[in-house]
Amino acid sequence: MEQKEFNLNDVVEMKKPHPCGANRWKIIRLGMDIRIKCIGCDHSVLIPRKEFSRKMKKVLERAES
Repeated sequence: MEQKEFNLNDVVEMKKPHPCGANRWKIIRLGMDIRIKCIGCDHSVLIPRKEFSRKMKKVLERAES
């Protein structure tokens, strides 16, 4: 399986949009679980890394180093 590259504060697109209509998420915590925050409504979700890697479509914006 392909390993996707993502870092803290990257903005990513998921395969399914959030119920608020937005499909841009900011990564706000990395670890065994990943917390992402919806850019549209500021709702945050904690999901396992393996599930996140499967559901992430692409990185839209890379964070400044």
